[in-house]
Amino acid sequence: MTPVVQLYWIRVVLGVVAGALSAGIALYLPLNDLSTLIDSFTIALLVYLVSYYPLRAVFTKKIDKASKILSTGIIMYFFVWLPFFILFFTLFKVYG
Repeated sequence: MTPVVQLYWIRVVLGVVAGALSAGIALYLPLNDLSTLIDSFTIALLVYLVSYYPLRAVFTKKIDKASKILSTGIIMYFFVWLPFFILFFTLFKVYG
């Protein structure tokens, strides 16, 4: 597996983790307006940006451009985050 593919799948897994984390935090926020979704999106964005630094340290010598480390899998990250956020939020609301 190439380093770019590894980075891509790491971002997918991080999207699932960010979905669970932001859904767990969203349970304690008021659900009467759009700010809950914005706060959850901010948490997902922070997870993405914080994960950049350890991934940059691991993949610097394997991937030529540093910008490619930041941009690889960003769309898939958020496409995975949103359904898993909805899934975990619903599960936490029903069973929590």
